[in-house]
Amino acid sequence: MAEAVAVSPDLRASERYCEQMARREAANFYWGFIALPRSQRTAIYALYDFARQVDDDADLVNGAGRGALLDRHRARLRSARSGDTTDPVMSVLASAMTRFSIPRREPEMLIDGVAMDLTTTRYETWDELVAYCNLVASVVGRMCVRIFGFRDPRALQLADDLGTALQLINILRDVREDAGRGRIYLPLEDLQRFGISEEQVLSERVPQPAWRALVAFESARARDLHTRGLRVTELIPLQAAVCVRTMAGMYSRILDRIERDPLLPLRQRASLSAATKVAVMARAWLQAV
Repeated sequence: MAEAVAVSPDLRASERYCEQMARREAANFYWGFIALPRSQRTAIYALYDFARQVDDDADLVNGAGRGALLDRHRARLRSARSGDTTDPVMSVLASAMTRFSIPRREPEMLIDGVAMDLTTTRYETWDELVAYCNLVASVVGRMCVRIFGFRDPRALQLADDLGTALQLINILRDVREDAGRGRIYLPLEDLQRFGISEEQVLSERVPQPAWRALVAFESARARDLHTRGLRVTELIPLQAAVCVRTMAGMYSRILDRIERDPLLPLRQRASLSAATKVAVMARAWLQAV
């Protein structure tokens, strides 16, 4: 029934813009959601495109100028309207927010998370890191679940857990890249627990036994959250569940690589081959049968 809703020519053009942007900027993401009904698919792409625009603008300039750019995105949200041909991403996102009952506060939280990256380079505790993950990852999962539709409000909490898991896997994967920018996302309390200093992480000269123990600890934490969060697939429609299992499965494979070789994040960014990605997609579909 949802697909029968009339769509104006202007909105349809904006949807094509969002699809093209998602395919150009994130081909894996684009194909990961291609099986969704059109209204859901274009809403997901618009959400990705908005997040990408916010993140890219935060990287464009230094100092106070970045805050001004983020304020501009907050203004875009406040004035967003479906059919606005001057801002196709916001046109589709505004339509999706109305159609799928997405509170404006949720995309605003995403901007808040990007803003944290402008001022925060360390997290003292796990609770502090979780608060950050909620802003940059979990809230995205919540919005996706609203777009998919869900049978039980527990789906929103499970989306939070899965989002935190995926962000923690990102953090483990990107240790070297983040260190090059002077950033350490792993909680400082955990570094201290395993006898690792900030200077050792930034210089990539970490004692191997201690680092292996730290990675095992954080990987177990990510695995637990991932397993718990993946239960969201029991509470959303089948096609959406396949998409979530595909994306989550790729992150699980990255975590597999890090668990097998804990020193990998100190050398390079873990990635997956095309064959592995295809295998993950196939497995997601088989699990749905």
